[in-house]
Amino acid sequence: MKFNSTRNREIEVTSAFAIKNGLASDGGLYVPEEFPKVSLNDLEMLLDKDYIQRAKFILSKYLTDFTADEIEYCVTKAYTSKFDSENPAPVVKLTDNQYVCELWHGPTCAFKDIALQILPYLMKTSIKKTGEDKTVVILVATSGDTGKAALEGFKDVEGTKIIVFFPNNGVSDIQKLQMVTQEGNNVYVFGIKGNFDNAQTGVKEIFTDKEFCDKFNEKGYMFSSANSINFGRLVPQVVYYFSSYLDVVKSGDIKLGDKINFAVPTGNFGNILAAYYAMNMGLPVNKLICASNRNNILTDFINTGIYDKNREFYQTASPSMDILISSNLERLLYELADKDDKLIAELMNELKNKGRYVINKEMHNRIKDLFYGGFIDDDKTMTVIGNTYKEHQYVPDTHTAVAIGVYEDYIKNTGDNTKTIIMSTASPFKFSKDVLKGLGKTADFDDYRLLEILAEEFSLNIPKPLLNLNKKEIRFNEVYDKNNMKDAVTNSLN
Repeated sequence: MKFNSTRNREIEVTSAFAIKNGLASDGGLYVPEEFPKVSLNDLEMLLDKDYIQRAKFILSKYLTDFTADEIEYCVTKAYTSKFDSENPAPVVKLTDNQYVCELWHGPTCAFKDIALQILPYLMKTSIKKTGEDKTVVILVATSGDTGKAALEGFKDVEGTKIIVFFPNNGVSDIQKLQMVTQEGNNVYVFGIKGNFDNAQTGVKEIFTDKEFCDKFNEKGYMFSSANSINFGRLVPQVVYYFSSYLDVVKSGDIKLGDKINFAVPTGNFGNILAAYYAMNMGLPVNKLICASNRNNILTDFINTGIYDKNREFYQTASPSMDILISSNLERLLYELADKDDKLIAELMNELKNKGRYVINKEMHNRIKDLFYGGFIDDDKTMTVIGNTYKEHQYVPDTHTAVAIGVYEDYIKNTGDNTKTIIMSTASPFKFSKDVLKGLGKTADFDDYRLLEILAEEFSLNIPKPLLNLNKKEIRFNEVYDKNNMKDAVTNSLN
């Protein structure tokens, strides 16, 4: 399996090279030359396998330059002991038609763990396979969860350093505390004066600044990414769509081959893109429900075919989705344009220079056939949290509540009663203040006390990674202007 750039199909690399470098030299994203296929017979074979066995099978379809032993090493290291459940992505049944796939049982209590616990091993293996002798510097822009998950995954990994940028006033207090107290001798964390899009743009500009990269290359460093622009982040996410489907089949609620919907809260489009990849591989999917908060740029795009980031940016109760530049959408457009790399390069250039682009009617029709786009605001999010607990005794976090709310609107608008899996992306404890508000409880306490109240009032257990978080030493408190992120990198590496 070879990988091409979305902006230049002539670029052709192995999966190890794509993972090691993260971003293509032309600024494009690496994509597989074709989608490997998974048959119903394959699914039947995977039915009685555990998550690790399922992951090895799916990853082997893409990482064809990895040996079976190398994939075994990466998967086993990632998923054997780092999650609080034998199944890193367990499925909970809410109603006869509605399920929740909990993706937050890892060391940072967010769905990013499932990819970012394996990425360091994929990266380490890729470095070795490609003969790289430089120190790999992982640059990360985060809207809250990716940063901590990447820091936890890469801390003290030999041959790497990791630098994380987060919007200083754009993450929850718990998310911020998780990052600024991070342990490890190879980690650096910086707040920026700006939003996630500013952080993401700054990281991309570093990757594409040849002079800047060459300067550090001479000093023995090379830059790579742990954001979902790195294919090594995307492919592990494909696994849990297969696994959650198989778990519902195994429960007897559907038959193998029956189609299912997925409702996904997403801002950067990576999580739902993984569902699209799974569908193209052969997973029986009826509809992909793309759920947004008030920053509803993806909803507008799916419904109109116009992507326009020239709009007001909102800070919401679901901050990990407060994004106006959805990087992974580029990979979807590439496939829907029949791999027309020149068109994709033009669209991305328009986005960079004008802040908007318009896709043609054929591409838009394809998107509408595959996706449903919807959004809800914070008030509705609070209502959904309260109703979900009242009706099902289940406490969702703010992002999961967005997906539930959009799914409810989807049923009203379409009448589609296909069984649906809601992808739950974070523990409610990471956003306890707003979750308690949705549950009708006062939230006028310090953030750590809120964790205790949520646990006490609703008979929940505070996740171990969040216990005693308030007693950890704050190691990082520097804040840079959004235009000075290169200075932060220079100061860290010097």
